[in-house]
Amino acid sequence: MGKVDDCLAWLLPRRCVLCLAPSGRHAVCAGCWPELPWLQPGCPGCGVPLSASTPPGSCIRCRRGRQAPLRIRAALAYTWPVDRLVTGAKFHRQLHYAQALGELLAAAVGSVTATDDHPDLLLPVPLHRSRLAERGYNQALEIATPLAAALGLPLAPELCRRVRHTPGQTGLSARARRRNLRGAFALCDTCAGMHIAIVDDVVTTGSTAMALARVLLAAGAARVDVWAAARTL
Repeated sequence: MGKVDDCLAWLLPRRCVLCLAPSGRHAVCAGCWPELPWLQPGCPGCGVPLSASTPPGSCIRCRRGRQAPLRIRAALAYTWPVDRLVTGAKFHRQLHYAQALGELLAAAVGSVTATDDHPDLLLPVPLHRSRLAERGYNQALEIATPLAAALGLPLAPELCRRVRHTPGQTGLSARARRRNLRGAFALCDTCAGMHIAIVDDVVTTGSTAMALARVLLAAGAARVDVWAAARTL
């Protein structure tokens, strides 16, 4: 497929989602790519983004004994222009923005799948059926689809479903977010012994991913990671 893709990119070059310059096979052109607010790989213990100058083992959160039960890998900081891509994909039906975010996330986590420590499958955060009917699509699934294709990983959107409709999380405190999501997800298939990566558009407090991960871990999942296109800092 690589040669076919190269031919199509030459015949029908894509346009950069940020500057509209020709971008070949990619959603973001070579000029905009290095200017994006890329995050360094997070702390192995808690997933909090670290700066390039942070020495190994010096994460303040971990030194205080506050390791998170999930390992979070976010590709980009939720600042301009990434926030524009996320809100466009989430609220304005700009699905080519979701495609771009999936490609950017694939670039950030690609090294993970080069080792034997890769997930067995990807699980996009599910939407409740009423929210899905209102929006017409699930932005997490739209991001996860090109991610799964790029990394050659199975995509399992039917593994879990959102059984309780919850108000939007925007503006809620971390405690209110956790309370809002209590009992929101239910498992639809077996996941015992599996390593699962939850895929989402943006991580703020991690409450949504945590609520979903609890369901998976309670059902016997061996490990749950979170892969997000962006993270608030």
